[in-house]
Amino acid sequence: MQVHLSDDVAPGGFLAIVYHFTKIRYGIDKPEEVCIKVFAPRSNPQTLSVLWIWRSAYFQERESYDMLGISYENYPRLNKRILMPESWDRLAFT
Repeated sequence: MQVHLSDDVAPGGFLAIVYHFTKIRYGIDKPEEVCIKVFAPRSNPQTLSVLWIWRSAYFQERESYDMLGISYENYPRLNKRILMPESWDRLAFT
C-alpha cells in the first residue's frame, strides 16, 4: 500500500477514502498500480478495513478515524485515540 487518504468531498455530504496500491516486482520496469476510492456518508462513515491484507494501513486508518470519524469494520481497538488526547470529545475535522 503506497498511500491512504481520507477527504471531505462535500461538507455535510460524503467522505472519500482513497487507497493507492503498487505491486513492485524485481525485473519489471513499470509496477502495477491500482487506485480504490470508497465513498461513505458523512452521517455514518464506515467501510471495511484493509489491515488484514496490508499491515501498513494501521496508522492511516487510525488517523482517519481520529480526524474524520471514519469507522473501519474488523479493525481491532479502533475506539482508542492515536493522535488526539483521550479526553478529546469531538472529531478534529468536523
